[in-house]
Amino acid sequence: MTKQNNPSRNSIPGPDDITRVVLDNDITILTRDNFNSPSVVLQGYLPGGSLYDPQGQLGLAHFTATSLMRGTQYHSFQEIYNSLESVGASLGFGASVHNINFGGRALAEDLSLLLELLAGCLYTPVFPQEHVERLRAQFLTNLAIREQDTEERASLALDETLFPNHPYGRPEDGYPDSIRSIQRENLVQFHQKNFGPRGMVIVVVGAVTADRVIELVQSKLGDWINDRQSSSYSLPDYQPLIKTVRQHIPLPGKSQTDLLIGMHGPCRTAPEYLAASLGNNILGQFGMMGRIGDAVRERAGLAYHASTSLNSWQQGGSWEVSAGVNPANLQRTIDLILQELQRFVQETVSLEELQDSQANYIGRLPLSLESNAGVAGALLNLERFQLGLDYYRLYAQNVSKITPDAILEAARKYIHTDRLAIISSGPDLE
Repeated sequence: MTKQNNPSRNSIPGPDDITRVVLDNDITILTRDNFNSPSVVLQGYLPGGSLYDPQGQLGLAHFTATSLMRGTQYHSFQEIYNSLESVGASLGFGASVHNINFGGRALAEDLSLLLELLAGCLYTPVFPQEHVERLRAQFLTNLAIREQDTEERASLALDETLFPNHPYGRPEDGYPDSIRSIQRENLVQFHQKNFGPRGMVIVVVGAVTADRVIELVQSKLGDWINDRQSSSYSLPDYQPLIKTVRQHIPLPGKSQTDLLIGMHGPCRTAPEYLAASLGNNILGQFGMMGRIGDAVRERAGLAYHASTSLNSWQQGGSWEVSAGVNPANLQRTIDLILQELQRFVQETVSLEELQDSQANYIGRLPLSLESNAGVAGALLNLERFQLGLDYYRLYAQNVSKITPDAILEAARKYIHTDRLAIISSGPDLE
């Protein structure tokens, strides 16, 4: 089963050097060795993100995940951090819409300790009341800061507009009222109901053999069973916009306005995802932030920054344009962005633009896989989106196949300039 390290092997991970094993309790392990450094990186997730939050308690998954390292049945808060610090290791937890996420790193010789602490935090957290209150105070402070951040306010409103009454449209860290309502017993109940081995994925990359990884994960987590663990959650559908929605969120005293223009985008496994991603690179990422950056910032001088992003998740996504502008330039910036979006869905990109972006995508893949953390994140995505162990080996070939017509088709599927969410936040509009 073990795949020995070979200095001449392909630098891109593939089926011949990735080991994937599913334990009897349904934990999936992916591992790839790298003996060029003495360290290991651990990443993973289990189902239980904010889409599992009960009504009125948005932020509960995030609260629970952040509380896991505050003490377990076997280690106090101080003991956990002393154990990690004494060997120069790290461990942390967080929550996204779909999952509870975790990650850490250590010297290879300390992987056993890292997995032991991970298991304790996942199995037997005790949620000390004192730490629950400290975290609540931190969360409320962060939410108060968010309330006065023009970019954050615009982003929240955009998500709510694109995904009304949907988990993708709600902030994972909740709202002040929901955080105040969460009590210690809610954390305990959420943990009991949603934490378990079913659907859990662990990735380990570094100076350790596959056999050793499997042995350690089996010894620390292989006997974890939770008969009360919730079944997988199916997201509801969301409806496309039927007209443009314009909203401005006034924040007096601010000197900059943050602008977001958004629409729905492809999920990560959509057939047109790669064409849309390359299109997004041309539209607002490549070089000086693509066509949008060139038109709005470089030539017109209307924005401090302007770019686009494609956010693709398991069951949906968003395609967004963002800009930071002088409030006096807001409407001119909107008009110019709309012109660029209209051009993007009316004509194909040039062959030169496409070839530049294809070379950029193909060239940066090996760079992203130079570190253990980069490889671990890549393997985690293979499992999360069921891309196949040969995905990265075929990546350059698949990128090279994308044509200008494919990009135009993807753009026309998602970009409708008469059905956009246009959200800004900053000083009052004059």
